[in-house]
Amino acid sequence: MTRIALVTCRPGPEVSVDRDLPVLVRALREAGAEAETVYWDDEQVDWGGYDLAVIRSTWDYSWRAAEFLAWAERCGKATRLANPAEVVRWNADKRYLGDLAEAGVPVVPTRYFATGDTPDLPLDHEYVIKPTSGAGARFAARYTPDGHDTAVRHLARMHAEGLTAMVQPYVQGIDVSGERALQFYGGRLLHASRKGAVLTPGTPYDEHKVAHPGLEPWTPTPAELTVAERALAAVPHTAELLYARVDLVDGEDGPGGQPRVMELELVEPNLFLSLHAGSVPRVVEAILAAAVG
Repeated sequence: MTRIALVTCRPGPEVSVDRDLPVLVRALREAGAEAETVYWDDEQVDWGGYDLAVIRSTWDYSWRAAEFLAWAERCGKATRLANPAEVVRWNADKRYLGDLAEAGVPVVPTRYFATGDTPDLPLDHEYVIKPTSGAGARFAARYTPDGHDTAVRHLARMHAEGLTAMVQPYVQGIDVSGERALQFYGGRLLHASRKGAVLTPGTPYDEHKVAHPGLEPWTPTPAELTVAERALAAVPHTAELLYARVDLVDGEDGPGGQPRVMELELVEPNLFLSLHAGSVPRVVEAILAAAVG
């Protein structure tokens, strides 16, 4: 019997509940696999006893990045890991946006400030500050130019925790048309969703945010599909991807123009299966195929 580990993290006050997890465990078992939920940091787990370990909702990884990446390396040597450790390492730091830009993929313009860098923040437009290693809008905030002093304190707090900051212009189109998340599984488009703006003006960086407000099904446009596919083609080890989510926003040319990549989620993207229940069989099929190589 095929043994599959669906990898998650321990519950905690800063960790969302993965409501898709029991759905996938049940569906995989009904398909004849031995599937179970496993904590990534459980030192008692024998990863070599599984045919495949699928990273599902390790949503605490961004503040335990070094520990998590070391685990991914170990797990990937013991069994098949999806996505592979080298992809996880590349994608766990959002400086990958620079790699995508160099490959000609349209992305939201981004600058990076490491510890010791002099903050050079915008003085003429709204912008966003967030860490290069982060999830669920943790340590993210939206600023106007008159919030400069607060933004500098925000940067100092992140640097004190050893985080590199990224600064992006706030894409005004998000307030109108939201973000679109195109989910791929087994190399094919699985489904797409749209969500509203996560960052509202004046929300402190250390306050909890709703990661996916106003989530609804979405039919991607041809332009969105094209940009998403270009982004995936630029990923190292693309042929080994089991899953991917490409988050897109409108560019300066607005709706109908060329979308831009906001983020590329290759580590632990939420699948939103509660919104797309019809996608469960395709996810199961792709996982079972990956388990046998």
